[in-house]
Amino acid sequence: MALNFDGILLPVTTPFTADEQFDAQGFVNNLNRWNESGICGYVILGSTGERVNLDEHEYLQVIETARRGVPPSLSFIVGAGQQSTLGTIREIARAAKAGAEAVLVITPHYYRSAMTQETLRRHYIAVADASPIPIILYSMPDLTGIKIEPETAARLSEHRNIIGIKDSSADVAKLTETVRLVSDDFIVLIGNGTVLASALQAGARGAILAVGCAAPQLCIQIYEANKAGDTEQAAFLQDKLTPLARAVTKTYGIGGLKAAMEMADYVGGHVRSPLIAPNETARAEIKRLLCDATEAISNISLAKVSEARL
Repeated sequence: MALNFDGILLPVTTPFTADEQFDAQGFVNNLNRWNESGICGYVILGSTGERVNLDEHEYLQVIETARRGVPPSLSFIVGAGQQSTLGTIREIARAAKAGAEAVLVITPHYYRSAMTQETLRRHYIAVADASPIPIILYSMPDLTGIKIEPETAARLSEHRNIIGIKDSSADVAKLTETVRLVSDDFIVLIGNGTVLASALQAGARGAILAVGCAAPQLCIQIYEANKAGDTEQAAFLQDKLTPLARAVTKTYGIGGLKAAMEMADYVGGHVRSPLIAPNETARAEIKRLLCDATEAISNISLAKVSEARL
């Protein structure tokens, strides 16, 4: 089946046991529930999946476990990206063999001062030339300090094997410029839940959202409201999503997201050190924000029922 980006994709977490081993059964339990949530696909082992904390054997184990648990109707994308071009090419080959339909390739960043836009362009062209599956560019400046500028994305979009970009910044102006410069068939995705509604209104086709792992229905309802042209409802729901999205990403990180997932009856599991779980004060804040988000969904649902009865 063709890849689908029209909706919400989840960059799923990798649950670990108390001794920091991969919890395969917990992972499958989450997938089984997410499969029925209305999302359109997954990113396995992106930033949220703690890819950098896994060795190569674990990397393949997680991909293979997910591949068995994700139905063909949902897009199956895998995170990739080493510091060298050759390492990235080799990693993509392993991901493709394990079942990836496309790869989300993060920018190299260790030698940050050397990562000019031209260097990035050459890197991605070489990777795309060698890759057996489609490439999605991944701009994540909060983690890497490196941005893929709109002009660079536009030049790379001309490559037949580079099909889209995930922009995880909150810079809607730059995203708007990217949408303007690329062709209509190039997929622009937002990766920051704090600006989901405005990014969709600016032309993003879909979203890959960490916060969606704990609150998929809220993200989906914002997407659907925008699609229906109901900007008022999208804005109302965005007001509930934004503080939760910020808390489980930038403020409290993956530990915060896993805590929110536990509160939403998913298997959050432990993080792998040196990452840490949130303290009780942080957990109380996350719980409050998650309850606010859940209440917003319930209120919308009740309103729709009332309207249908009139």
